[in-house]
Amino acid sequence: MPLKEITKELILLVGIAVITAFTANVFSPKGIAFFGDWDTSQGVITAKPKGDVVFHELEIGDIFSAKAIYDSGAIFIDARAEEDYRDGRIKGAVSLPVWQFEELKHEFKDEFPTHMMIVTYCSGRECDDSHVLAQCLLDEGYMDVKVFIDGYPAWEEKGFPIEQ
Repeated sequence: MPLKEITKELILLVGIAVITAFTANVFSPKGIAFFGDWDTSQGVITAKPKGDVVFHELEIGDIFSAKAIYDSGAIFIDARAEEDYRDGRIKGAVSLPVWQFEELKHEFKDEFPTHMMIVTYCSGRECDDSHVLAQCLLDEGYMDVKVFIDGYPAWEEKGFPIEQ
């Protein structure tokens, strides 16, 4: 078989593979988005704008604003796994791991009325667990929910009150 024909077939095969991959990606619920919010200076990064839970209007992007809200008595909710919470957390924060929300939500609602101001946080701008948890809380009827996007690492770095 001549080299020219092999090259044509190879290009055709690669073209079909690329088209198939892009098509599968578009229709897959776990596909990688072609567009997203990749600049952490703008807020939490997100790769999936079509089904994303990141609502930038809920974000507290300034650590001093978050501290002022903390000082005003808002309830801070740690969306991270229980192990991370035990290793260190914002002082007084309540653990509500986002992936255990369904099993813990009734207990949480019994303790914290829906009119309270709640601030969720996780591990920083590359973590969207706090956004997922905020959406869960909003769906349960909580009216005043914010997301501290810099999370525990920034809080600890600033020397604000923590517990371990």
